[in-house]
Amino acid sequence: MAKGAPVAVKGQSNGNPPRRLIIGISGASAVIYGVRTLQLLQHAGIETHLVMSKSAEMTLAYETDFKTKDVRPLASVCHPIGDIGASISSGSFPTMGMLIVPCSIRTMSEIASGVTSTLLTRAADVVLKERRRLVLAVRETPLHAGHLRTMTLLSEIGAVIAPIVPAFYSRPQSVDDIVNHTVGRLLDLFSIETGVVKRWQGGPTPPGD
Repeated sequence: MAKGAPVAVKGQSNGNPPRRLIIGISGASAVIYGVRTLQLLQHAGIETHLVMSKSAEMTLAYETDFKTKDVRPLASVCHPIGDIGASISSGSFPTMGMLIVPCSIRTMSEIASGVTSTLLTRAADVVLKERRRLVLAVRETPLHAGHLRTMTLLSEIGAVIAPIVPAFYSRPQSVDDIVNHTVGRLLDLFSIETGVVKRWQGGPTPPGD
């Protein structure tokens, strides 16, 4: 959907807190995680506000068959990266918080410094100052000490650092299984149920017990 008034989402009337989440997609590899997040949230009763960096649009072309015009309609509202006057740039616009998936080291570092140059990092800074949940799905390896110090600083000021790490206890059978489970766990951090996470029910009984 083009930039403009958000669509009506069931359950947001009568004074209920808005089920509204900002989704940021930066230029790190694994852009499919951001696309899948938007796809899953379309069926979760969540109003999504998307902001993509220019690098993310390039990565989308490198790594997938999606085009930017395919991704934007997945969100309730899509904001241009340079529109620092957008609704999500203000703390007076209530949201559940923000998920940046994937989150590049550059984006992470800019948020940590507080010197924000785009709507992507400005929106993240607003989420932090309003004490809302900011989840950064960092996608980089290996990490040097500077990266780790930056992550520590972000954690200290309220961000949740959630690197994109696959889980194998769910016995994934495809890349899609891995992507779905990881995105589902990221959305768990906002108490959003997507139905794609295989919940741990305990391991098998050890032999001889």
